[in-house]
Amino acid sequence: MNCRIEDMRHKEVINIKDGTRLGTVCDLEIDTTNARVSAIVIYGKLRWLGLLGREDDIVVRWQDIQVIGDDTILVHYNNPVRTKGPPRGLGALFGYYK
Repeated sequence: MNCRIEDMRHKEVINIKDGTRLGTVCDLEIDTTNARVSAIVIYGKLRWLGLLGREDDIVVRWQDIQVIGDDTILVHYNNPVRTKGPPRGLGALFGYYK
């Protein structure tokens, strides 16, 4: 199956490990020495309308992709443990973080 980068963008990415929706494909990482796609990138969710930045991006290695369908991509993604860091930015000023 051949597809363009434009066809990959905006496809929903679903983790088959636990059934969660990770987001939509926003970017691709390409290995320029081998001319191959090495990963898909899902941008992190916006925090408080984008004023507090965004969460970390999710990078799914190409080896972890199980199925690429017409509308969705099924992946086997192991979520890293995310810990909340100290308050920063406008959220710390207005008490957004507790």
